Amino acid sequence: MTSYRERLSPSWWMVLSIALVIPATMLIFLPLNALVGLVTGVTLWAGAVGALWLFSPVITVSEGALQVGDATLEHRYIGEVSAYDGDAARHERGPGAHGLAWLRLSPWVDTVAKITVEDPEDPTPYWLVSTRKPEELMKALGKN
Repeated sequence: MTSYRERLSPSWWMVLSIALVIPATMLIFLPLNALVGLVTGVTLWAGAVGALWLFSPVITVSEGALQVGDATLEHRYIGEVSAYDGDAARHERGPGAHGLAWLRLSPWVDTVAKITVEDPEDPTPYWLVSTRKPEELMKALGKN
């Protein structure tokens, strides 16, 4: 049974910024046909947004494990969980990040959750995961 699920789909500003492909494509096709340029631009934009959505990672918390994208961490190995926002999140993603940490970051999501790995066999000290709902993720992991 799944107690938490979140898709890290692209934000509105990412979708809007990708729309710049439309006028760029129209400029390329303008000498030939403006309508062909418009149709091609809209098709490229829709394909790019669709690919971003399709390949955006999904965070799932089930009875036995935390799954982020293709990676899985069993509940028995989950230690302390903390959430970061703003400057603290930027620090955790950049200069404060451990070299062996497992990262799953999305540039369009500001907040991150840091999940300590309590497996003595695993050299990974923690997972750092982008999430729009860090408090709900912590609650689903039982670490609120």
